[in-house]
Amino acid sequence: MGINILHKPAINFKAMSWTDRLIVFSGVGFGSGLAPKAPGTFGSAFALLFIPIWLHLGFLNSVFAIAIMSLIGIYICGHTAKVMRVHDDGRIVWDEFAGQSITFLPLIYLGQMNWLWLLIGFALFRLFDVWKPWPIRVIDRQVGGGFGIMLDDIIAGLWAALCIWIYFYFTMA
Repeated sequence: MGINILHKPAINFKAMSWTDRLIVFSGVGFGSGLAPKAPGTFGSAFALLFIPIWLHLGFLNSVFAIAIMSLIGIYICGHTAKVMRVHDDGRIVWDEFAGQSITFLPLIYLGQMNWLWLLIGFALFRLFDVWKPWPIRVIDRQVGGGFGIMLDDIIAGLWAALCIWIYFYFTMA
C-alpha cells in the first residue's frame, strides 16, 4: 500500500483561531475552492457572482474595488497558504476571484456584458490560468508568498481582458 501524493490533507477549521478560520474560509473562496476536482474552475465560476456588483459599480469603481480585492488577497492567500502549510494550494481560490474579475473589465467599460461574453471571459481566464503563458509561468514558479499566488492570476486576468479588448478594437473600428 503506497502513499497517495495527490491527496491533499483536510483543512481542520476547528483547530484554528476564529481569525484564521475567517481568513482561510475567504482564501478557499467561501468553500468554492474545496471542490474535490478542479477547485480553480469552481472558484472562477463562483467569481462570476461578482459581475452584478461590478456592473452596478461601473468601470472606475470596479477597477478600484478589484485593486482593493487584489491587495487584500495578497494577505489572505499568503496567510491561508501558511496555515495550510502548502504554497499556492489549488484550494486557495481568492486569486481566481481577482483574476476572473479583471477579465470582465473591458466588457464593463464597453457596456457589452451578456451571457455569451460571460462564457467567453470565463473560458479565456481559465485558459490563461491553466496554460500559464509567459510571464505567468515564470511568476508562478519564482515569486513566493501571497504576492506570487495573486500575481499569476492577475496577469492571467489581464491577458484574458486584453484578448477581449483586442477583439472589440478590431470589430468596432
